[in-house]
Amino acid sequence: MKSKQIALSLSLSMLLTGVVGCSSSDTSAPASQPADGSGSSKEQIKLRVAWWGGQSRHDYTLKMIDMYEKQHPNVKIEPEYAAFDDYWKKLVPQAAANDLPDVIQMSVAYISQFGDRGQLEDLAPHMTKGTIDKSSISDSYLKVGQYNGKQYQLTLGVNALAVVYDPQMIKDAGASLPSNSWTWDDFEAMASKLKAKGKLAAANIDDRNFLSFYLRTFGGNLFDPNGTSLGYTDNKLFTDYYTRLQRMYNNGYLLALDKQAQKKGVPEDDELVLGNAGTTFTWSNLFVADSAIAKRPLDIAPPPGPNIDKGLFLQSSQGLSVAKNSKNKEEAIKFVNFMINDIEANKIMKGERGVPISSKVQEAIKPLLTPEEQKVVDYVAWVGQRTTSDNPIDPVGAVEVSKLLTDTSQQILYNKISPADAAAKFQKESNAILGKNKK
Repeated sequence: MKSKQIALSLSLSMLLTGVVGCSSSDTSAPASQPADGSGSSKEQIKLRVAWWGGQSRHDYTLKMIDMYEKQHPNVKIEPEYAAFDDYWKKLVPQAAANDLPDVIQMSVAYISQFGDRGQLEDLAPHMTKGTIDKSSISDSYLKVGQYNGKQYQLTLGVNALAVVYDPQMIKDAGASLPSNSWTWDDFEAMASKLKAKGKLAAANIDDRNFLSFYLRTFGGNLFDPNGTSLGYTDNKLFTDYYTRLQRMYNNGYLLALDKQAQKKGVPEDDELVLGNAGTTFTWSNLFVADSAIAKRPLDIAPPPGPNIDKGLFLQSSQGLSVAKNSKNKEEAIKFVNFMINDIEANKIMKGERGVPISSKVQEAIKPLLTPEEQKVVDYVAWVGQRTTSDNPIDPVGAVEVSKLLTDTSQQILYNKISPADAAAKFQKESNAILGKNKK
């Protein structure tokens, strides 16, 4: 899952309003009679499968698709791949044109919007009848893809917010390494020493995810569980967070916004990976790709505290959904089951999309994990032992609120508005958006 939930423009809500998506997947003429002379034939099926990610994810997913096609010779899968930003920019107009792919890599940020508009298949009945095997999946993992009593997503893995860092760069700067109990003051102290060595502390700190983490450390959240308001009332929390972020930006600890705007949000262009920053604020499942592309030792830690335990939560890294009106729905659901439960396929993926939700898969891939992959498993297990609550599914209107947050953050960093004034403005406008969800 991309490390940063980048908010899209209001066009998401407008384009999706009133649209009931259906896949353009079609079936072609029946296959020719098989060579074994059995006289049976299977209808040729075309599936469109869409996902986002970096090049390494693209490469191994194609290998998994090739494995599936060999197991099902009558199925031809058309991959649709993009970086995170471009993926959603493409998927939104596809939804508006009733042209969704059959299988969609889905973020928890969008489940409510696609689900409320009847565009996603409820996968629960398919688990009941066994098309999707849930025998080795705990209910807690199923829960992360549920919305309004429907199983709109099956997560490919669980992950947690994290800070990936370059220990050698930080040591060379004379700073202390991140730890399981470090604080935002520790981060700023490290940033100052990295800056003195000509390095950034981080490219940026994603607004939507890490403001939510910060709010949770003080008992709040970005969204209230009922989806009708923000999940905090004390604007001092927002003010304090962005006062610190503004100070770090003005001190040159973070990448300039104009340069950040040119990023695609893939591991290949991350400033840590490129050797220009000491850390990246991200999701745990991206540690493996960051390490592989950086080609140097990296390490992983939780985001800064205090109260890290309160802030952390386990979340779907990304999951798979099926278009409600896919013309090849049964085959699409079989492919989802393959991605979740097939052991040989998961030996290719090895948890890159998050720690697998099938206990059988977890056990099967454990001996195959590299030290980097094992670090991710250990980190997620550490988080799982400490987190005490779930993160609520983003409500309808969350994309609009996230877009507002990004715009507000940029105004703060450009010194066009004070953090205190921004806090009040953001709260008023966000609650107006979310208030539309009241029954």
